[in-house]
Formats: sequence, structure tokens, C-alpha cells
Amino acid sequence: MKKGFTLIETIVVIFVFGLLMGILSGMIVMLYRTHGYEWQQSMAVSEARRGIEIMTKEIRGAIEGENGSYPIEYAGDKEFIFYSDIDGDGRIERVRYFLGKIESQTLVQECQTSQKGGSCSVSFSNFFTGNLKSAQLKVSVQGDLGRNNEYIEIFADGQKLGTVCETGCQKCPGTWEGIAVYDVFSFAQDNLISFLAHASNQVDPICPFAMKVKFELSFTQETQGTELKKGVIEPVGSPPSYPLDQEKVSIITSYVRNAPPIFEYYDKNGDKIEDYPSRLIDVKMMQVFLVVNIDPNRPPNEFQLKSMVQLRNLKNE
Repeated sequence: MKKGFTLIETIVVIFVFGLLMGILSGMIVMLYRTHGYEWQQSMAVSEARRGIEIMTKEIRGAIEGENGSYPIEYAGDKEFIFYSDIDGDGRIERVRYFLGKIESQTLVQECQTSQKGGSCSVSFSNFFTGNLKSAQLKVSVQGDLGRNNEYIEIFADGQKLGTVCETGCQKCPGTWEGIAVYDVFSFAQDNLISFLAHASNQVDPICPFAMKVKFELSFTQETQGTELKKGVIEPVGSPPSYPLDQEKVSIITSYVRNAPPIFEYYDKNGDKIEDYPSRLIDVKMMQVFLVVNIDPNRPPNEFQLKSMVQLRNLKNE
């Protein structure tokens, strides 16, 4: 007489089978993830390798710009600017390789005075952490400003920027007016800038203040990211120039994790150049070094790419 599985035996078999299938499925998923990650890492390394090949070819051909600029404009650890005919059209482009991303921000401060013909000031310090690209100040005011001899002078670090509310402003309007915008990039580059508003002698404290001023500092900076980028500017005009606002930026490779420099510079004797001014005039050879890893928190480990390039138009200088 044949005996079948008991209910308990059937449940045990189903449980064991389900457990084995779960383990097998987990192993398959882990295998796919591991191979998928390794494939992505391999693609990132290949992309970086192609990027270095292009970069070294263009750097090798560095030459004087069409505006008479020296072949090397800037030689930083993670940014290099030079001139080269990268597309073979007979015209020299301004080329910039850099590891960074563009960020914009606006900071706002207000001040006021209740003194006749008084002044007030604000300061911005340590407001950017990367490479400052632009900085603008927007000024708005309100107060006893209803006549043309009631106005406000605006200063940046002691230098007059302009005058607001000589015309078109009202007495105690309750809203911001007299709006003016100034380029303050040159003042902001040291990461510290002070603004002062000074009222003419006819401005009285009847609003219940003499004047109130709002300072809006808007700036754009370039901070380190994980994308190695390339910026190209074509020469325009006669005499030729390279307008910075016409730079066309593209991504060369992603997942760059450099803590050490991307660019290192060497003189004619093969000695490494640390001093910045010497980098511009003594460099004859460069090293390009990239650390690539799509996820530093998991294996495989980071991949390092290194290439030496000689600047052929500078080697005999």
C-alpha cells in the first residue's frame, strides 16, 4: 500500500523549496548587480581614457592665441587653460579643461538709518567656496526720497558705484524702489565685500526712518564636481578676442574622484614645478592624472589613468 506525503511533510518540502529558490534568486540578483556595476565602471574608465587621449593631443599643440596671448593662460591643479587649433580649421581656440560645476546663489541683507543725511552699511564675507565667476549687486531703497535733492549714494569697499533715487522715487512709499544693479565682481574676488549707502543731507527721518536699503548680492561660482569638462571659445572680431560668455562647455568624462591634482607641470629638466608663476613660463611637459570610480563606497576599487604630454611648441624656448 502506497503512502503519500503527510500535510506536515508537504509543508516542510514547500518551505525548503521556497528557501532554496529565495537563496538562488538572491545569488542571481547579486551576480547581475556585480556584473552590471563592473560593466559601468569599465565604461567609465573607457570614457576617461578617450578623454585623456583627446586632451593630451590638444595640449601637445598649444600655441599662441590669435590675440597674442601666451599658449598657456592658466595652470592650476584642476583647471588648465591654453590656446590650440583643436579642430584643424586654421583658427586658434581658447580651451579650458576643468573639474567643476556652476552654482548660482543670492544673499540678501538690509540696513537703515534714522539720522538726517545718515548712512548704513552691510558686509558679505566667505560667501563663495569655489572659483568666483561673476558677482552683481542689486540695490533697492525706500524712505524720504520724494525730491531730486533727496537721494542715496552707493559704495563698494569705499568706491562709489552710483546714485539712486535722484528721480522717480516717492516719499515713504512702503515698497522698494530706486532699484539699481552694479557689477561688483572685482570687489568680491577676495571673498569679502562691504557696501555702504549714504543719504544726501535733505533726507529726513520721517518715514519713521530716513532711509532703508536692501542689498542683494548674486554670484556664480565654480565648485569641484565629478565631471571633467571642456570649455571652448572661438576667436571673434578684428582684432581677435575670446569673449568668456561665448564659451561652449561639454562633459569629457564623469565619475572623476581626484583628490590629488589632475594636472602637474614640469620644466625642461623634468623637475616638477610647484610655484605658480613658473608654471606659466617654464613648463615644457605636463602630466594628466585621473582617478575614476563610479561609486567610492563599493568595489571594484578606483582606477587610475596617467599620461605625460610634451608641449611641442614650447620645448625649445
